[in-house]
Amino acid sequence: MNGTQTGALAGLILGLAAAAGGFTGFLIALVLGAIGLVVGRVLDGDLDVGDVLGRGKDR
Repeated sequence: MNGTQTGALAGLILGLAAAAGGFTGFLIALVLGAIGLVVGRVLDGDLDVGDVLGRGKDR
């Protein structure tokens, strides 16, 4: 497993652990899974935080 997969899996597990149930729990799992995916992509080097935040390399 690479960092992206690990981050997404960790986010989903944390979301399931934090879920109180129902639709709210689904939303919590979805948000934490997305955050884990982004963190994993940053750690793998597939996503540059500066590009996402609008700070290009030419500044």
